Amino acid sequence: MTEVNTIGLDIAKRVFQVHGVNQAGSVMLRRQLRRTEVVKFFAKLPPCLVGLEACASAHYWGREIVALGHQVRLMPPTRVKPYVKWGKKSDKSLPRRRPGSTPPPVARG
Repeated sequence: MTEVNTIGLDIAKRVFQVHGVNQAGSVMLRRQLRRTEVVKFFAKLPPCLVGLEACASAHYWGREIVALGHQVRLMPPTRVKPYVKWGKKSDKSLPRRRPGSTPPPVARG
């Protein structure tokens, strides 16, 4: 059985997004966690690499996750920005498109 070895954690005010991949880069898990569920979730996982966007609360969450045996890497916001497409925060709200096609126009108002 392949297991998650890298996790991307998007921290927010109430709901955190978790995206986990295995060694081959295949998506193994995607889910939302409330603040109260984060420590319980990482306590159940075997040690893995966790990536977070560096912000005020990322250092707190990084310490909590490291205490559970995981390795944490904080990324500067300038490195995370390329992952945000079309000015939307949630990847689930993005429409699926074919590789090579142009993105839809963004309504500005």
